[in-house]
Amino acid sequence: MDILELMEQRHSVRQYVNKPIEADKRQILVTFVEACNQTSGLHFQLVFDEPECFNSAMARYGKFEGVRNYIVVAGKKSKDLEQRCGYYGEKLVLKAQELGLSTCWVAMSYGKKKCVGHLEPGEKRVCVIALGYGKNQGVAHRSKPMDEVCRYAGTMPDWFEKGVKAACLAPTAMNQQKFMIDLQDGKAVAYCGSGFYAKLDFGIVRYSFKAASGHVLKAGR
Repeated sequence: MDILELMEQRHSVRQYVNKPIEADKRQILVTFVEACNQTSGLHFQLVFDEPECFNSAMARYGKFEGVRNYIVVAGKKSKDLEQRCGYYGEKLVLKAQELGLSTCWVAMSYGKKKCVGHLEPGEKRVCVIALGYGKNQGVAHRSKPMDEVCRYAGTMPDWFEKGVKAACLAPTAMNQQKFMIDLQDGKAVAYCGSGFYAKLDFGIVRYSFKAASGHVLKAGR
C-alpha cells in the first residue's frame, strides 16, 4: 500500500475491542521497535496485555476504553528529544497501521503512575501510543488548507506537494498544525510553531513529509 494511502486511512482511535494482538504481529512490532531504538538512540518499549495504564480517571476523561497495549515513548533528556520521539514514533504508528492495528498518540490522558516501562537514569517518558484493534477506525481530523501551511514561488514540485499533503495528514496535539513548510532553493525547510507538544508534533510532521516525498524536511531556524 502507498504510504499516503496508509496516512489517509490512519486516524486516532480511543476505543478498543478485547482482541489480543497476534504473535506474528507482535514479533514484527518488536523487531521494528528494536531497529528504531538502535537507529534513533531512543527507548521505545512495547507493552502488551496491560490494562492498568488506561484504567484511570485521566483515561476515562480522555474517553479511552479497552486499551490493553501501548508503546512507551521515551529517551535520554536532550533538546531534541521530543522531536525525535515524534519522528520515530510516527514511523511506528504507520507500521502498526500497515499491520491492521489502530493507534492514538496520548500525552496526558493515561495513568502515568500505572504506566509499565523501565526508564534508565537520565531518561524521560514523553508520552505513550495506544495500540490494538479499534472498535472503529476513527475519523479524519480537519486539516488546514495546504496554502496555510506552506510557502513557495512558481510551480509546486510533485514531491513537495506530496510531502505537504502528508504533513497535513499528520496527527498533532489538539489538531493545532502549528508548522510552516517553505520551498527554498529546491529544498524543503520547516519551521516549528509554539504550543502544546509542538516539538513532538514537529517530529511527526517531518517524518510524514519525508516518508511521502522522499525528501528530507530540514528544520529552519
